[in-house]
Amino acid sequence: MGGDRGCRAIIQGVREALLQDPRIVQVHLVGLREQIEAALTAEHLADTRVHVVHASEVLTMDDKPVEGLRKKRDCSILRAVELVRDRVADAVISAGNTGGLVACSTIRLRTLAGVDRPALATIIPSLEREFVLVDSGANPDCKPQHLLQFAIMGSVYSREVLGREKPRVGILSNGSEELKGTELTREAMKLCRAASIHFVGYVEGHDLFEDRVEVVVTDGFVGNIVLKTCESMGRGILSLLKRELSATPWRKLGAMLARGGFQNIKRRMDPEAYGGAPLLGLNGHVIKVHGSAGPAAVMNALKQCCEAVHHGVNERIVQELAPPLAAGLPASS
Repeated sequence: MGGDRGCRAIIQGVREALLQDPRIVQVHLVGLREQIEAALTAEHLADTRVHVVHASEVLTMDDKPVEGLRKKRDCSILRAVELVRDRVADAVISAGNTGGLVACSTIRLRTLAGVDRPALATIIPSLEREFVLVDSGANPDCKPQHLLQFAIMGSVYSREVLGREKPRVGILSNGSEELKGTELTREAMKLCRAASIHFVGYVEGHDLFEDRVEVVVTDGFVGNIVLKTCESMGRGILSLLKRELSATPWRKLGAMLARGGFQNIKRRMDPEAYGGAPLLGLNGHVIKVHGSAGPAAVMNALKQCCEAVHHGVNERIVQELAPPLAAGLPASS
């Protein structure tokens, strides 16, 4: 209910996912029943796998997350997350208030064994493949242990969901030399070197799009800046190309000849092709799709959920966090 395009765009994505992925057993559409049922009728979706769960309130983008959840006890985000908590559903997908989703999921689902804080993982296209950015906004203040946990969770997700056999993991820093970075990154690097992941050390900003690593680890403050910069840069480049290639008749002709290549670039840079950002580290699967997400993003987010459940991502995370726990890492909060 909280997305910019309303529940009809969500339902269009659900319909496509149901057509394409037979692993989906049930989809619960949580929100204002009257609006959802009207949208189902308009989209001619009468699949028996679709169930409507009424929630009388909506947490809007203007609501402060914790305060809004406290006041709106029957909001759709809360009811959807509770379906996962109660094992009625395996995963929740939301295009609504990000802070509300993170807060609600953390409180209701709790973290996995060995995880202090859940982390948002955003999939970003690079030159040939894509990399996972962890954390992309959930935790602005972190300790070294948190970055280690992000590294392990990102590695598991890259391997199990994106199919990278031995994902390379790097900590984002201002240089590749070990003396660079901050006290946080230097201490986190020591922990990551001792972990059972393919850790390559520091990576810099110019390494991100050259396929040097499959997982980029940072705190949520830096990660969110990186994410929004990438999004803005992508839009800026596409707008610049469009303007320059339509400036003269000769350029228009050249653009027509190269149309296929430009379309491929646009598809690669389209965030909807990657679904949403999983909130890793919780007892249940949580996917945050962009507020302006269309049907394609919702469809791909549903596929993400199927892959995560099918490959047992949460079980793998717990297994791979067990050795650091046994080694006696200091507790954090």
